[in-house]
Amino acid sequence: MTTIDVLHFTFASRLMHAGRQWRRISHAVVTAYGISAACARPLLAIARLGGGVRQITLAEYAGIQGASLVRLLDQLCAAGMVRREADPTDRRANALWLTATGKALTEKIEAKLAQLRASVFAGINKQDFEAALRILDALSLAASSTSSTANTRPADQADATMTQSMLSP
Repeated sequence: MTTIDVLHFTFASRLMHAGRQWRRISHAVVTAYGISAACARPLLAIARLGGGVRQITLAEYAGIQGASLVRLLDQLCAAGMVRREADPTDRRANALWLTATGKALTEKIEAKLAQLRASVFAGINKQDFEAALRILDALSLAASSTSSTANTRPADQADATMTQSMLSP
């Protein structure tokens, strides 16, 4: 293997391992608040996307299949964290809103996740993050170009757009 091949292999291997580690430590933050990581995913996504988000948009953004999302939303509604309302523009669709309880919980979780990110990424400079994001963007682009249109996630573009806007002054 050439030096670049070794770097590609090492990066891909470490990326998978780092993803598992990130899930483990971020799930620990979430579960400390008495909510499963599975339920936290749509709950935080609703907070990030804003109230009134359609279920289909949430499913695409969070990468959760419809039936699984319905089950998680049922749990969140039963716990008093989320409410469903008929979408005023399309009565066949549901719009999702955080309740006061859900909003308070997401604010606490987001604050702890921000602390976690600050701790984990302390000492890493902006240029290194920008380089890492370019690599992740290349990976996303390669994945979307090799999969069919039906299998691509619109959230990938939304994530890239959000990341870019967060980096802008």
